Amino acid sequence: MKVFLFTLGFLLVTQTAFSLDLEEMQDLALANREIIKRNIVDFEKSERDIALARAGFYPSVDLIYEANATDDSDSRLSFGTGGSIALQSDRDSTFTGAVSWNIFNGFRDKYQLESSQFLSEVEGFQLEGLKQDIQLNVALRYIAVYERRANLDVAKNNFETLQKIYRDAQNRFDVGLIDKNELLTFKVDLDNSDIQLEQAKADLRKSVNLLAREIGAEMQLEQISFSMFDDVPGKKDLDENRLVMLAERSEILALKRLLDANVMQTKAEKSEYYPKVDLVGSYRNFDDDLINGSGDVNSDEFRAQLNVSINLFQGGATRESVARAQLETRGLEYDLQELIDDLETELQNLHIDFEVNLRNIEVALVGIEQAKENLRVTRLKYSEGLQRESELLDAVANLSRAEFNYVAAVRTVFQTHFNIIRTVEAF
Repeated sequence: MKVFLFTLGFLLVTQTAFSLDLEEMQDLALANREIIKRNIVDFEKSERDIALARAGFYPSVDLIYEANATDDSDSRLSFGTGGSIALQSDRDSTFTGAVSWNIFNGFRDKYQLESSQFLSEVEGFQLEGLKQDIQLNVALRYIAVYERRANLDVAKNNFETLQKIYRDAQNRFDVGLIDKNELLTFKVDLDNSDIQLEQAKADLRKSVNLLAREIGAEMQLEQISFSMFDDVPGKKDLDENRLVMLAERSEILALKRLLDANVMQTKAEKSEYYPKVDLVGSYRNFDDDLINGSGDVNSDEFRAQLNVSINLFQGGATRESVARAQLETRGLEYDLQELIDDLETELQNLHIDFEVNLRNIEVALVGIEQAKENLRVTRLKYSEGLQRESELLDAVANLSRAEFNYVAAVRTVFQTHFNIIRTVEAF
């Protein structure tokens, strides 16, 4: 118990001492989310379906006990075919044990087993796709927290800059260098910046809450590491990603397996055209009392049967079942091609966005440098009376806008980057 408490305490300390990166948060989501557990249950159910399909390969064993009581007091013996004896009495009982085994039914059991195995694989692929979706959602929530945090930093810088300008304006107003109206102009922009700062704080808190919901665990801003955003993702190869997507994307693989399962189901429906062959071995004991073995007359019968049956006509049901299964196969082929076309188009557009967003980061960085220099020069000119207060405020707003543009550019690059990873099933 002491070792357990020490280990638990150590884990709690390390969890608060070290920040969580994206991969760790994704692992938490996969472990905590109930929707994952629900789909695991569906996958386990599909494995039970395989076991049910295998049951057709085994014999069936039945035990039957039948007791009869009638109001007819006449009792007489009757002789059946093969020398069997049956006693017709007002009280009798029969005990029967039978073992039956289907040895041929047009390979229906074989095709149904293969179909259930394919359907189980479909459930597995759907589970993997869900895991990829959850990891993508965590990544997008993570980006949102980064963006809100960066926007808060920009809002703070803007507010602090306007505070300095307003304090300087107050000093200039006190010595009569500017009038009251000019001072109020600075105050209006400072108040507006204060409102934006408080809104940025609220947006950041809400984004952390949404990330915590996606992970399925309590989360604080201090627990999140943002080191990933220090390096911008590199360029991507469209052709290589397309090949990976076609080979790994779970939705594509699931549809292919569903198509295979339906082909097997079509063959299973065709089995109705073939005869069915069953072997039956049975033991039957007759007694002239309700309790078998207690009467005066007792007879045994052992029987081995080979039953061959074939359906010649059932209203065209078999033909229609086969035709319906074939149509479903054709429909799944269309669905598969549509899915591939949609995913290929999505991947192409994501690569276009990624290239544009990479360029936008470079432009935004240049814009920040130019806006900083413009603000520096404008402040100097304003202090010398060569610039109006509106031009100084415009310079502050331009710097803030340039910084917001950089944050937005980084956000869109990583957002597109994660969407490409999801498209090629690479989380």
